[in-house]
Amino acid sequence: MELTRLARQAHDEVNPLINAVIEFYEDAETVAGADAGIFKGVPFLRKDIGSTEAGRLQEKGSRLFKGYRPHTDSYFFRRARDAGLRTVGRTTTPEFGMSGMTESILHGITGNPWDLERSAGGSSGGAAAAVAAGITPIAHGSDGAGSIRTPASWCGLVGLNPSRGRISGGPDGQDPSFGLSRQFVLCRTVCDMAAALDVFSGPHPGDPFIIVQPNRSYVEELTQPTGTLRVGVARTRWGAADVDPEVLQAVESTATLLEEMGHTVMDMKPLYESQCGRIWLGCSSANSLEVEARAMGRAINVDTLEPINLKIYEYVRDSQGEAADVHEALRSMRFRVGVAIQAFDILLTPTMPQVATPNGGVYSTIDPTLSAEEWIEVNAVRCQYTAVFNVTGQPSVSLPMAQSACGLPIGIQIVGRFGDEATLVRIARDLEVARPWSHRRPKIWAGNS
Repeated sequence: MELTRLARQAHDEVNPLINAVIEFYEDAETVAGADAGIFKGVPFLRKDIGSTEAGRLQEKGSRLFKGYRPHTDSYFFRRARDAGLRTVGRTTTPEFGMSGMTESILHGITGNPWDLERSAGGSSGGAAAAVAAGITPIAHGSDGAGSIRTPASWCGLVGLNPSRGRISGGPDGQDPSFGLSRQFVLCRTVCDMAAALDVFSGPHPGDPFIIVQPNRSYVEELTQPTGTLRVGVARTRWGAADVDPEVLQAVESTATLLEEMGHTVMDMKPLYESQCGRIWLGCSSANSLEVEARAMGRAINVDTLEPINLKIYEYVRDSQGEAADVHEALRSMRFRVGVAIQAFDILLTPTMPQVATPNGGVYSTIDPTLSAEEWIEVNAVRCQYTAVFNVTGQPSVSLPMAQSACGLPIGIQIVGRFGDEATLVRIARDLEVARPWSHRRPKIWAGNS
């Protein structure tokens, strides 16, 4: 209860500035949670889309779902309670988690605690901003193209997107969006990441497949030697967006550090020709949205959907034969990328091509100036290093390895083999020990005022 009281105090202090938490529960001090467990008593926040808490509001950043309360507890939050986490509120997300900017008509703009004029990233931007500003030490997120790793990179956090199938989406959301989207957390330390993997990993009845289970707990992996790894390094762009010189320098510096640790570092060519825009358009389910809108008793129109999402809905609704094309694009991309990276144990890339960008503009789903196809392609450029691994299903983590000259965080992405979070835990531990980041604090930090 004391930790929750402190979280509420931190929320009251910084949330009016960053707009990251939509709702801090009135009954937060009495929410259920195990009296034992690795996270006993730790306050936790839920992203307002994805995994659900029965009876709690989940509005998905959209006016279409305003006031909606699901009836099901996701396995994710059952596991959270069993581990002692106390879920005390919910965080902002762009409408349907579609944008890499956490902005919506329903809830406004979420600011980056490092610079309020810049984006916290998306779609787990509320979770990232809340953790970065010190409201809670850990928060729920989800990732369909970089939605955990992007805000982790821009807010100076640890953000892991686990292997496809590592974290169950059940009972109502197994393998969503053709398997592209996964649930996990944002946090500040590799130790917390490892502990969260132990809490949330594991299959449940009805899951579409069960991946290889670890030989030991992920917390135990923190004490194990890393061994010598073959590291593929991305020193060139993988899409239309140029990479900031400071971001490239951070990649080079991390590659040099890995060489000094004894690993073998080799250049890696771009892995694919960009087709992520077509894939993500195809994964937008108009039929599902229509069913949900009917259940809410609401129409899909300009009063319930933001301009870009309405265009995407209309595009997908009017398309024919899209599912077969998407499945083939996913299969082909998984195969070609798998062959290209077979020689490496891990990959080293930028997380994002740039540091946090200013709020607003063409990346927001509120901007009406672009067509659905144009908006998807513009946004696909920004996730050129992240989205591909949602397709392949590999685990990938953004680590806050550097800062820009003006003090903005720079995330570096480490990618592992499918099902091998253990290696990522060990190499992330090594990098955190070599270049600690726990001393860094953003301008907006609970207790500063």
